[in-house]
Order: sequence, then structure tokens, then C-alpha cells
Amino acid sequence: MGDSLRFSTRKHAMLTSTIYDLLEKNLGDRAEHPAVVEQGQNTTYAELARRADALAGWLQHVGVRRGDRVGIHLHKSAEELVATFAAARLGAVFVNIYYQWTVGQVDYVLRDCDVKILLVDSRRAKELAEAELPDTLDWIVVKGPAPEHPRMVSWSDLPADLEAPRTKCIDTDLTAILYTSGSSGQPKGVMLTHLNIIQGARSVATYLKNTRDDRVLGLLPMSFDYGMNQVTTMCLVGGTVVLQKVPMPAEIVRTLASERVTGMAGIPPTWIEVVRYLQSQPTELPHLRYVTNSGGSIPKNILEAMPKVFPGADIYLMYGLTEAFRSAYLPPEKFHAKMGSMGMAIPNVELFVVDAERGLCGPGQQGELVHRGSLISKGYWGKPEATAEKIKVCPHLRHLIGDEKVLYSGDIVRMDEEGYLWFVSRADAMIKSSGVRVSPTEVEDIVYQSKMVRHCVAFGAASELHGQVVHVIVSPLEGRLLDPNELMHYCRKFMPPYMVPHAIYLWPGEMPRTGSGKLDRQATIAAVK
Repeated sequence: MGDSLRFSTRKHAMLTSTIYDLLEKNLGDRAEHPAVVEQGQNTTYAELARRADALAGWLQHVGVRRGDRVGIHLHKSAEELVATFAAARLGAVFVNIYYQWTVGQVDYVLRDCDVKILLVDSRRAKELAEAELPDTLDWIVVKGPAPEHPRMVSWSDLPADLEAPRTKCIDTDLTAILYTSGSSGQPKGVMLTHLNIIQGARSVATYLKNTRDDRVLGLLPMSFDYGMNQVTTMCLVGGTVVLQKVPMPAEIVRTLASERVTGMAGIPPTWIEVVRYLQSQPTELPHLRYVTNSGGSIPKNILEAMPKVFPGADIYLMYGLTEAFRSAYLPPEKFHAKMGSMGMAIPNVELFVVDAERGLCGPGQQGELVHRGSLISKGYWGKPEATAEKIKVCPHLRHLIGDEKVLYSGDIVRMDEEGYLWFVSRADAMIKSSGVRVSPTEVEDIVYQSKMVRHCVAFGAASELHGQVVHVIVSPLEGRLLDPNELMHYCRKFMPPYMVPHAIYLWPGEMPRTGSGKLDRQATIAAVK
């Protein structure tokens, strides 16, 4: 093991304060344990540390210093983790860029936060070789053969014997910038500290009861905070991440079974596909201990089916946002009694429901979810005005917390009599029809219950008579035809008049997705307007 274990003698006294600490803490008795499984191949914690230290040595050699931005634009792989820990070792800031973004989107990120080093694969390197690169970008490190270019080098050609002493950092230092999908306007870079990420891992690992024996499916991209959390929770407890590159439901289920996966995190579109697959192809998953959802509401009929297709697994419904990682979760023992609820605040977080005029909301009243705690990010890179709009003092909470800044989620929720939270809508997505506030989520949930559609997006369209009316965009179930008249008949039967769609648009094939894999609502709506 040699140099890769040079910090292990301090492991018992070590305080896990930084991202690199998450790796270093496993270089004792967990050194030879698989940290990552990629297409059946194991990468141990010791190997991950050795490769991260080697890359850090080269990064420092070419001038990367504390606070510099290192872009990581790779498909799901062990190299993503190597680059992340290498940047963290130097006190640099890693910028994980969604693998499927276009060259134009990547260029925007490079220029927006002045990325100094970028790591890519050969496919993207060829495209970037013909593009006009920012002057601030010194090097592009290529996984695979590198094109002939003065600023490109193959990762395999980097020297492996350059050492880089660890840069001293504290937990409130900036360590990551995660860019939102940019569904409205240009993407914004959310600035995360070591504390944000590690506290998020601690909190989630606590209520999921994660242990070193867990093997968690790495399905979601690390450019998505929810995906990163799968990695950080496993490093925190010394577990294993099983990377899943192919998102098809049959392949996901195959990996769950063959790799003895104990935990899986997904988003609603994924659960819709996986649950339907398991309904048609029942599969025993004896090792699966839990499944989690975040990133939106799961349709009711899919929720009802989950305990049947995952009979031995706990089901955790969660809520979070990039600006604060996780906020709420529903304990699995409350799944049936509170099906569809966001639950309550996660450990070490406090949540409030606030109306701008009425103040703190009581049971049954709708208001904006406000988040308090150490998971709140530093805001948006280079956008102080947008940051001040999102993270600010709440006058209605001054009597409780003084002038401490809190995070305004932009999500409208309600709290029931027992204190459980229920998502209503994005604040800017509510449809106001004939004086009635209509939640797109509620419309979509009823449409899904028809069992006629694969995916659905509801939105408000201008109307002289009603102010706004409901329109829906739907895609058919795979291999089936969808009759809009039949769906409209269903809506009239099960919806109040103000909620019934005035128009139904058929979307052929797959709806567009954001960088986190969610349905890209804005792009879908824009395409039919």
C-alpha cells in the first residue's frame, strides 16, 4: 500500500471536516475494501487514494492552487471520484459538469467560473479541440487518446510520481460548484462548502442507517447533488458505490440483483419506469434494504405499487434542493399512512412554512418552504443579487432566530395537523384559473392515475375569460396508442371543472430531461407553445 496509506496513522483521531477526509478516513482497515464497482471491476479505497494523489501531484505541478476551479466532465466512472478527491486534496474547487450537456453549455460553465483544468473523455475532447477555448483554461486532461492540441494531454501520459502536500482547509471553505440545469435562463453555479456536503452525508446516512456493509447504486450523475450524496454517504461509512451507466430499467434491475445492491436512489421518471418493469417482470431482490426518492413527486399509482415490487425494502420519500442538499424525509414506517408526503425535517435541519403576508402558516395553510441549517450553500457563483433573493433574513422568523439568513425554496407546501409536509407546487408554476389556485403536480397525479400515459407535464396557458387554463403534455405508454378523447373523458370524470385540461398535447417518444434526469418542464412546455 505504501504511500497511499501515509495518512492512515491519524485515522482514529481524525475529524472528518473536508471532502478529502472522507477518503482518507478509509485508508486503515477499509483500504482494500471496494470503494467503487464499475462494470464488475472493483476500485479499492487504497487504489482510489493512490490515483487521486497522483493526479493532485500533476495538478499542483501545472499551477493549480487553493480556490482554483477544476472542471470534471466525465461519464459515470471511477475517474470522476479520482478527480474530485484530487481537487479536494489541493483545496481546489471541483465543478462537476453534466456529461450530456452540449459543447455550448460546457463553454458557458468554463467561462462563468474561470475553470483552470478540465477533465473530459475522447469524444468531448475532439469537439472541444475545434472550439474556441477560454483563455483561463490551461489544460484539458483526456480520458483516452488526446487530439493533437497544445492544451490537451492524455490522462495516461501524466507522470505518476509527482507529490502534492495536502492543502490545509477548513469545513467552511468552498469545495464545489454544481450548476443547475438552467431550465429558465442560463445555469447558475451553486457554491457548496465542505461542511454543506459532509453534513448532508452525515444526516442522510443517519436516517438511512447506512453502514460499511451497504452497496449503493450510483445511478444518478455526480453533477446532481442527490447523485453526489450516494458517493459521500458511502465514503463516510466505508461502503461501496456500484456505478450504473445504463439507465434502462431492465439493466438497473439486473445490476440490483447481480451486484447485491442494498440501497437505490432515484427520481420520479426512474421509479415510473422501474416499477412498471418489475410489475411486468417480477424479480427477487433479497439484498435491497431501502429505496429513496427525491427530485419531485411520484404518481400515486406508482407509489401504491412500490411496496409490492420492493417487498423487503424500506421506502424513503425525500425532498431537497441543490442549494441545500436534503431538507425533509418521510420515515418508511409512515409510508402508508402519509403516502406522498415530503415528511419532516431531516436531522440537524429546521423547516418553516411561511406566507409573505400572513407569516408562519398553520396546519392546512399553504406557504413557501423555508430551510434553516448548515446545509445552506454559499449561494450562486458570481450572482450576488440572485443569492440575496434566495438566501436572506426572514422577517417572520426574527422572533425565533433573529437576523440569521435562511433559504427560500421557491416551493409551495402545506403542513398537516401532525406536522408532515406536503408539496403543492413551485411558487412560479401555480396555475390561477377563475380565481382558483391549481397545482400542476395535482393535475399530473390524476392524469398518471389514468394509467394511459408514460409522462405528463401540466402548465397554465393564458385565457381572456379565466385568466389561465390548464394544458397538459403527455407521452404514451411504450407500445401503446393514446387517445386524447379517452384521456379527456377520464379527466372530466375525476377532476373538478377548473382543473380539467383545455388542451392535451401528444408528445412522441421521450420527453427532454434536465442534467439531473428530471423531466425538463420548461423545454417541453416551450416546444408546444
